[in-house]
Amino acid sequence: MTSPASEATAPAGSSGPRRAWSPAPPGRLVGRGHPAGDFLDAFDWDVLEERSGYLKLRATLPERVKNPRGQLFGGFTPTYVDLVALFTVRAGMERASWRQGGWLATRERQRGRTHFVATRFFQDAELAVFALTTMREVRVDRPLGDA
Repeated sequence: MTSPASEATAPAGSSGPRRAWSPAPPGRLVGRGHPAGDFLDAFDWDVLEERSGYLKLRATLPERVKNPRGQLFGGFTPTYVDLVALFTVRAGMERASWRQGGWLATRERQRGRTHFVATRFFQDAELAVFALTTMREVRVDRPLGDA
């Protein structure tokens, strides 16, 4: 049995399977190969501003996540919020260091290992979504349940 990453097709002009979590090109949030990111076309999102605990993006809205009125379908809103919140916690850090030390369980502010992220999405200059996300940083060298 092969893993989903090995089943992905290689980009044009390259040999072998496409890497999962390929590096993001300059000015982009994520490269191709991120499961949720690929579904939301996050590889096309522009990073407009990034600093510690702050991320401003111009995100696309693929047809498959729109309701009949052309707006973000409510059921996909949490997917956008979670993806943006996870990247916001690490905004302003060298991406090579993201995998060192721990992972985030689903920043505008941080208290200890807990991160609080406020996310705002605008559509046509109107506030479309406001969400608060709380995440806990979990050390990979500790037993599960050590929240």
